[in-house]
Amino acid sequence: MTSAWLGRARRAVGPSLIDQVERDHHQTDRDFRRRRAVVALTLVAGAVLLGFSLSVRPGDDVFYLLTVLVALTWVGGALLSGPLHLGRIAFRGRLRRPVLTPIVTGLVLGGIFVAGSLVVRELPPLRELVNSVLAHARYGAIVPIVAVTLLNGVAEEVFFRGALFAAIGRRHAVLISTVIYAAATVATGNLMLVFAAFLLGLVLALQRRASGGILAPILTHVTWSATMVFALPALIHR
Repeated sequence: MTSAWLGRARRAVGPSLIDQVERDHHQTDRDFRRRRAVVALTLVAGAVLLGFSLSVRPGDDVFYLLTVLVALTWVGGALLSGPLHLGRIAFRGRLRRPVLTPIVTGLVLGGIFVAGSLVVRELPPLRELVNSVLAHARYGAIVPIVAVTLLNGVAEEVFFRGALFAAIGRRHAVLISTVIYAAATVATGNLMLVFAAFLLGLVLALQRRASGGILAPILTHVTWSATMVFALPALIHR
């Protein structure tokens, strides 16, 4: 019974998180060094802007400007660093663009985080950390909040699972990119945000390694982000 269940689970998640499709994304040494330099500069600039954006008083319109600048920084740096790829996963014996599976993955992750929030809200120190992140969603206008949240979700994937992942090379790219992604949020001074970034980043990095591209991480990230924006403020606030 257990082995059969594990076999079904392996077949379900294998194409999207484990099995790597063949790809040829070779770069010359010169292009690879250039990508690394651009990625390093972008990482510093983006992390600083991210810290500023989350330090703005909730409801202040400058928050939207800063978050858009953060997104433009991630995307601009990624595009300047070199070529990016959408990726493919195996589905019914053929390689296809990943669409449905990443969306389902995002919903599952959202459900896990929502369940975790029910515990977090009972622990005042952790609840306050999460509330400080959700304050903009609670006091800001919902349409621009959702827009900048989804925009930054896409931008982060284009950079972190696109340019940064490619700049690391073939060894330990999943772990290194996940640690760097979480470390970039340290500038916000919020440990709960760092923890969430690590868990989310790990799944997204596995998707990137399996598919060879950024489409799956993008769809998972924006699905997860939308779930967080609509569900967490009501659950956490007291």
